[in-house]
Amino acid sequence: MTDESADPTDSEPTNGLGAFGDFIRTQRRLADLSQRELARISEVSDAYLSQLERGLHEPSVRVVNAISSALNLPSDKLLGFLGGQVDADDGPATEAAILTDDRLTDAQKQSLLDVLNAFLAANDHT
Repeated sequence: MTDESADPTDSEPTNGLGAFGDFIRTQRRLADLSQRELARISEVSDAYLSQLERGLHEPSVRVVNAISSALNLPSDKLLGFLGGQVDADDGPATEAAILTDDRLTDAQKQSLLDVLNAFLAANDHT
């Protein structure tokens, strides 16, 4: 039903699409949504959402807007991942924002920091 049994090597963030897919997957899981539920809410097919999460396709603006709306995120945040605009210089401010956001649980904060650090590490190797 969900992508949790997918091959983990399919989701390695090797480019903007991989970072985009990893970010969507993380946000979906934090929202406690299955892949099927997010696909239904954002009006895209399950298969297409799976491919997006694995970094296999570049979504249209309509799809980015639909997913961002379904996840309650600004669409420019998602577009930034597609454009490779994850800036390492924003790290300290981003970490501070995550750590001081009272709307997040400690587990959510740690998950976000882990994802941020993984993205920054992946960017250092490119």
